[in-house]
Formats: sequence, structure tokens, C-alpha cells
Amino acid sequence: MTDCLFCKIVAKEIPADIVHETDRTLAFRDINPQAPTHVLVIPKQHHANAFELAQADDGLADDLLKAAHAVAVQDGVAETGYRVVLNTGPGAGQTVFHVHAHLLGGRPLLWPPG
Repeated sequence: MTDCLFCKIVAKEIPADIVHETDRTLAFRDINPQAPTHVLVIPKQHHANAFELAQADDGLADDLLKAAHAVAVQDGVAETGYRVVLNTGPGAGQTVFHVHAHLLGGRPLLWPPG
């Protein structure tokens, strides 16, 4: 997609604080962190939301979750716990329509938030 912010980050057209990369995924720090560890993990291939990612049915969702866990280990939050959030659609707070998992950790994450 030519106008997708995250596709431009994958293409290295827009800078990001990249913390993990595989052949199929990219992880970078959120510019507006909501926790000490707040990393966005995305597939390099464009899918608008979690449903489209699941429909791809090629193991990409698995790779996304494995990459999120790798970042949690790297950032030292895997042992204490972390949250992975996938917002799907504007009503859920999705603002960039390239599926992305928010990896959050490093502080107590009580539910419900707020």
C-alpha cells in the first residue's frame, strides 16, 4: 500500500526505533508509549486488521505472536508478564489500518484499563 504508514516503515521510508526483525515481521517502539515496554509488532505483508491476518491462513499470525514474545524476552518482561493487544476497527481504537500487535509490559497492567 502506497499510503500506509506501517508499510512505509517496513520499506524504511520512514524511520522507526526498530527492536526486532524477521523475514516476515518487524517490531518497533511506539511513539506514544503507554507502558515502559510498548512495542508495535507488525507483519511486513499488509493486512488491514486481525481478521484479515487470520484469513491469510499462512502462519503469519503465529509469526507475529512469536515475534512479540521474542521482544518481551529481549526487553525483560517475559518473566513478569506482558500483554499483547490487537485493536480491530475504529470502534476498538485502531487508527493505523495495517494490523499491529501492541506489546505492553514493565508495569502492572490491571484490567479493565483506566
